[in-house]
Amino acid sequence: MPLFNQSIRRKIVGIALGLIVLMLVTSILSMVMSSQVGVLLDELTTRYIPAYSHLARANIRSLERALALRQMVMTRMGTATDEEAYAARLRDFEALDRKFEEEAEAARKLINAIIDDSRTYSDNAALGRLDVRIESAVTELRRSLDEGNAKLLKQVAAKDMAEARSTLEQLDTLRDAFNRKVDAIRADMLTQVFFSTSQVIGRQHQAIVVSGIVTLLAAVLGFAFALLVSGGITRPVRLLLAGTREVEAGRFDKTIAVSTKDEIGELAAAFNRMIEQLRHNERIRETFGRYIDPKVVQGLIDRPEVAIDGQRRVMTIMFSDMSGFTAMSEGMTPRGLVKVMNHYFTVMSAPIRSNRGVIDKYIGDAIMAYWGPPFIEEGEPALLAGLAAIDMAGQVPGLQKQLPDLLGIRAMPAPCDLRIGIATGEVLTGSIGSELMMSFTVMGDAVNLASRLEAVNKLYGTRILIAQATADAIGSDLELREIDRLAVAGQNAPQAIFEVMGRAGALTAAQDSLRMHYAEGLAAYRTRRFDEARTALNAALEAVPGDGPSRTLLDRIAQFEAHPPAADWDGAWRLDSK
Repeated sequence: MPLFNQSIRRKIVGIALGLIVLMLVTSILSMVMSSQVGVLLDELTTRYIPAYSHLARANIRSLERALALRQMVMTRMGTATDEEAYAARLRDFEALDRKFEEEAEAARKLINAIIDDSRTYSDNAALGRLDVRIESAVTELRRSLDEGNAKLLKQVAAKDMAEARSTLEQLDTLRDAFNRKVDAIRADMLTQVFFSTSQVIGRQHQAIVVSGIVTLLAAVLGFAFALLVSGGITRPVRLLLAGTREVEAGRFDKTIAVSTKDEIGELAAAFNRMIEQLRHNERIRETFGRYIDPKVVQGLIDRPEVAIDGQRRVMTIMFSDMSGFTAMSEGMTPRGLVKVMNHYFTVMSAPIRSNRGVIDKYIGDAIMAYWGPPFIEEGEPALLAGLAAIDMAGQVPGLQKQLPDLLGIRAMPAPCDLRIGIATGEVLTGSIGSELMMSFTVMGDAVNLASRLEAVNKLYGTRILIAQATADAIGSDLELREIDRLAVAGQNAPQAIFEVMGRAGALTAAQDSLRMHYAEGLAAYRTRRFDEARTALNAALEAVPGDGPSRTLLDRIAQFEAHPPAADWDGAWRLDSK
C-alpha cells in the first residue's frame, strides 16, 4: 500500500493532519448547528416573546385607557368643574389611546418579521391569521370607541349623566369584547412561542446528538487510522527485536521480511545485510577454529593489540608425544596414517580444551598447548595443565584398543604410549612470523623446558613430568612425586622434576608405598648412601613392579659403584643431549 511506503515522518504528519481535519470538520459542523440554534434562539428572544409582551401591554393599555376615560368623566361630573383637571385627564386619555395603538402595531411588526424571515421554521399561516385578527380587532375597536367616546363627551358636556352612564356601559362592553379577543390572540401567540421554544430545544438537542456522533466518528476513524499506521510501524520493529534476540543468542539464520519502504524497512534491510555478514564471519571463525584454537581466534578479535604488540606473561606450557609412533607409522599407508593421527589428536585434544587450555600447534605426533592470561586467570594454569595431563593419560588404554580397529589389523605392530612434559615460567606471547604469514604462539625458556621434559619421560619410564615451578604452583591439589634433580640440555642449574601421579586423594596404597620408599631411596642416593638407596628403591619396586624411576636410579647406583661420582657431585643429573 502507498500508505506504508511513506517515511515515518510522513506517516506521523499524515496522522496528525488527518486528526486535525476531522477536528475541523467536527468543529465546523458544531458551529453551523450552533449558529442555527442561535438564530432560532434570537428569534425567540427578540421577536416571539416581545410580540407576546406587546399584546399583553396592549391589553393593559386598553384597561388604563378605560380608567382614564372614567376619571375624565368623573371630573366633568363634579359640582364645580375644574377645567384644568379635565384637560389633564383628557391628555392622559389621548396618550393612552396612542400607546394602545403603538403596542398593537409593534406586535404586528414583530409577527410580520417572523413571517418574512426565511432562516427559521415557523407556522407562517397561523402567524398571518394572528396579524389579521389583531388588525381587525384594533380597527373595529377604534371605530366603535371613536363613536362612543364622541357621544360620551357630548353627553358629559350636556350634563346628561344618565345617558353618559349608559354610554360608559356600552363602551365597557366593547372594551371587554376587545379584551377577550386580545386574550384569545395572546393565547394563540403563546402557542407560537411554545412552538418556537420547542424548535430551539429540538435543534439544540439535534446539534448535541449530531456533534456527539460526528465526534465519535472522528475519534473512531482517527483511532483506526492511527492503529493502522502504528501497526505498520510496530510490526517490523517487533520483527527486528525478535531478530536481534536471535543474534544475541548466536543464531544467524533468521532474516526479516522487508514489508515497508520507510526508515524501518531500511533498518530491516540493513539488519539482513548485517546477519549475512555475521553468518559469513561465523563461517570464517568456524573454519579458522579448525586451524587455530577458538580461544585464540576470539582473543585476537576481542583484543587485537595483544597479537600486534606482544606481551610477557607467566604461563604453563605442555608438550605431549606418542611413543612408538615411528615404528608404528613405518608399515602404514598415508591414508591410514592420517586417519590414525586425526583420531589420536581428537582424543588427546579434548582434555586440553575441556580444561581451558589453548592448543598452539601439532608437530608431527606431538601436541603443544599452553595455559595462561588472557585466556584464563593467573593462579589456575598449572593445575589445569596437570588435570589435562591426567585426563590425557586416562585416554591411553582406550586409544590402544581403538587403533587396531582403525587400521584394520588384529594387533598393533608396536606398543604406543603417551609422554607429557609441563613447565611454568615467563614467556613471550604474540604473533610471530613473516609479513606473509604469522602465527600467534609463545616463546621462552619454559617452552624449551616443557619440550625437554617430554623427552625425559623416556629416560625415567614415566608419562607426566613437570618442572619445579609447576609443582610449586600445583601444591597439594594433585598427587606429585619428586623424581630427580635434573639439568636438561641448555640449562646450567639443575632443578627438581616431579611426576604427576593422579588427582588429590586418588592414590592407591601401593602408590603411596611407592612414593614413600622412592623418596627415601632418592634422599639416600643424593647423599651417596647407595646401599640404603638400593634397599629403598627395591622396596618401591616391590610396591609397584616395573616402576621406571626406581629402575633408572638403581642403574645409576650400579654405575656409581663401578665408577664413583666426583667429589663435588651435587646429586643432580645432567643431560648433554636433547
